[in-house]
Amino acid sequence: MTKPQDKLRGWAAARKAILAGLRFTSLRLRLVVVFGLVALTAAVSASGIAYWLNREAVLTRAQDAALKDFRQQMQTRAGALQPHPSQEELQSAAGQMATSSQRYSVLLVADKERGGRIVGYSDLDEFTLAKVPVSLQKAVNKEQPVSSGNKSTYHLYWQRTVDHGTPYLVGGAKVSGGGPTGYMLKSLEPEAKDLSSLGWSLAIATGLALIGSALLAQAAATTVLKPVHRLGVAARRLGEGKLDTRLRVSGTDELADLSRTFNRTAESLEKKVADMSARDEASRRFVADMSHELRTPLTAITAVTEVLEEELDAETGSVDPMIEPAVRLVVSETRRLNDLVENLMEVTRFDAGTARLVLDDVDIADQITACIDARAWLDAVDLDAERGITVRLDPRRLDVILANLIGNALKHGGSPVAVSVRLEDEKLVISVRDHGPGIPEDVLPHVFDRFYKASASRPRSEGSGLGLSIALENAHIHGGEITAANSPDGGAVFTLWLPRDTAEAEDERAEGGQA
Repeated sequence: MTKPQDKLRGWAAARKAILAGLRFTSLRLRLVVVFGLVALTAAVSASGIAYWLNREAVLTRAQDAALKDFRQQMQTRAGALQPHPSQEELQSAAGQMATSSQRYSVLLVADKERGGRIVGYSDLDEFTLAKVPVSLQKAVNKEQPVSSGNKSTYHLYWQRTVDHGTPYLVGGAKVSGGGPTGYMLKSLEPEAKDLSSLGWSLAIATGLALIGSALLAQAAATTVLKPVHRLGVAARRLGEGKLDTRLRVSGTDELADLSRTFNRTAESLEKKVADMSARDEASRRFVADMSHELRTPLTAITAVTEVLEEELDAETGSVDPMIEPAVRLVVSETRRLNDLVENLMEVTRFDAGTARLVLDDVDIADQITACIDARAWLDAVDLDAERGITVRLDPRRLDVILANLIGNALKHGGSPVAVSVRLEDEKLVISVRDHGPGIPEDVLPHVFDRFYKASASRPRSEGSGLGLSIALENAHIHGGEITAANSPDGGAVFTLWLPRDTAEAEDERAEGGQA
């Protein structure tokens, strides 16, 4: 059962992931958000300051006008009353004071001659003594010491209050010399409505500023990101090998400098790649020409060495025993040189892209058996291949691959060599495993490198160092792959992966290249 805290953690993780995606995936979004936040902060700050200043100005103006008028009314109306006025006189004075242009309610309180007090109201329904804060009543009735600046012993006090959501100004003062105490109540609702309208206006202005900043940010992002997008497209084209890619440069800003730097870099790269390609082509042509030129004398030398080998094997013993080791060395080295020239020519064809497949439907078990039998390896190889597995490929190139893999296993791993065949997802998988010491971990990444020798102290061996490289190229031309690893049970394992139908694989690669 899912716990509530688990759900909360899940929502928190999802929210964090969404925010992270929004933060890091789009530069345009980040620009818009930053512009929006800056504009919102500026607009809210300006609107808040403007609202606060206007609010104080409006309330202070209304408050000062009402208090000034109330002070005058207290002096002229309430100050003219007798020390102990009657109820009618007090009521009349309160009504006259309330007719002021400031439109406030008035409450007058006076002491009776024989004790007690009387109250006069201008508006009994709106303003009673209960609406006057106790703290204000105490302040008004508290006698103050007379100072040189103010001869009156009583002062005017005021306070802002809110009653049922309506703001009010309450003021109070006492007539010096034992006169009545007066209180006024003025509604600030008109000013509150004006301030509310001002607040809505500032909020609308803030929203418009936010929308304007978003549009401005979009325009700025487009201006900034369009060159960046063009630069990204050009960089991708350059990475795809289109070294003639250049950017159109206009302006003198930082993006223009970046485009000029890109163009100079692309130009330099194109020149260096062209030089390297020319040198590489010259090297391949040299190897091809050298191999071709060597074939003619090698053919003649091979024919001679074959005659010498026949003489060595003859029973007549016509060859001097003193020179027999030299003759055998010449024969073996001539064969090795002939194999090297053939391998170099094959490598040159791969590098030049002129190697082609001659496809045929091949029974894999028969093909492997023929390869092993032709090299007299039947006693040293254990074959596990079911007959009837037919694959469309180039049989000559498959024979080259198998000869290299099995021969390499016999030479470096020792017999018996196990060869197994299986099908996996429309792919042919041939594994060649030996029972030797395996391949050192530092050598594994380099076993398919050309002319690579595992032991630097023994650079010369019977092989040329090209066999596994040629085997890998033959696998690649079929659309396959060869991997090398060490078996957990000991020994090295080479695995050949080939498509079931090489023709279909070639068509797919061709369509992919055209797309």
